[in-house]
Amino acid sequence: METLAVLVALGLSAATFAFVVIDRRRFSAIPRDGGIYESVRTLDEDLAAVEAAVAHLQPQVRTLTERMPGALRYAAVVTFDATEERLGNQSRAIALLNERSDGLVITLLVGPRQTLFFTKMVREGKGVEPLSPEEQTAVDRALGGS
Repeated sequence: METLAVLVALGLSAATFAFVVIDRRRFSAIPRDGGIYESVRTLDEDLAAVEAAVAHLQPQVRTLTERMPGALRYAAVVTFDATEERLGNQSRAIALLNERSDGLVITLLVGPRQTLFFTKMVREGKGVEPLSPEEQTAVDRALGGS
């Protein structure tokens, strides 16, 4: 019977020791000086500062999000020879489009005596006015086509 009492006492001691170890881990986050209230107050102030910073940035993020569909997103350049005078591929059709496939095509026709400059509006990937084959190729390339 005494052996059983000793074993029970050892078992209870081991269980108590295990609970103490577990409790030490739980309470290790508490400052040693007992200033739990000061720690919570500091955390609360830090959280308030973060919330204020986020609140300050939200209007700017909202503005950027609203403007993104109109921002330049796709671009492509097609080079070609606009004349039969063997000047090489010095002419250019440049497509500049946003994520709605709206934008413009800038065309530079380079000749031996002059350079002509044209712009044409693009809506939903199509020219508002007829596009030349080179201009349409620039739009198609900008939008991921060939």
